[in-house]
Amino acid sequence: MATDYSKNATNREIGERFDKDVERFSNLETGQLTTIDAPLTMELCTEAARYATPHATELLDIGCGAGNYTLKMLGKIPGLNCTLNDLSLPMLEKARERVLSCTKGTVTVIQDDMRNLDLPDGRFDIVLAAATLHHLRDDKDWEGMFAKIYKTLRPGGSFWVSDLITHSSEVITKLFEDKYGEYLETLGGPEYRRKVEDYVRYEDTPRSLNYQLDLLAKVGFSKIDVLHKNSCFAAFGAIK
Repeated sequence: MATDYSKNATNREIGERFDKDVERFSNLETGQLTTIDAPLTMELCTEAARYATPHATELLDIGCGAGNYTLKMLGKIPGLNCTLNDLSLPMLEKARERVLSCTKGTVTVIQDDMRNLDLPDGRFDIVLAAATLHHLRDDKDWEGMFAKIYKTLRPGGSFWVSDLITHSSEVITKLFEDKYGEYLETLGGPEYRRKVEDYVRYEDTPRSLNYQLDLLAKVGFSKIDVLHKNSCFAAFGAIK
């Protein structure tokens, strides 16, 4: 039976929330604090990209937010041409401002739902997607997005993800939901925990790590690796 996503947040609602949250997403040292191990996963994804494609010239950052991952990537491979995508225009404007000051390459911004991206084949050396794929809904969305990313990468290019995940077992899902709730309380107490859990339930439809690793293989990737997993967050990726 198909899952009913009609009660989840619309793109407009998601975009409006992020429009108001630019500053919280602009800390290069901590990343997005509601993501467990955010600084570590940002470091690992960008370092993996550097190792995989040290001579990269073209970067695509999907759901770029305020640009933290692109800025971290530029610290490892200077001068990249950067294509930034996000649903929120204020986020994109902030990301563009920050990235322009850190690269001599071109900076292109695309305000749109990631599912609508019209990406040329074989264009990019590196694709980053941090805390964004969990907004995809049904299997068609997920497979279409992963296939699109595979096609837009050059041979030898790489795709790196840091995101919220679920688990295959309901009891393990519950374990890590509880662990995550405890972590949120350390950031802002029970009220903050409820606030984040409420919008995660309403906005987000993550998939398990196993689902996404299998999907990477299905669309054509053969060199697939997990960089890090802690609770309901993981960093992973693949090389074309």
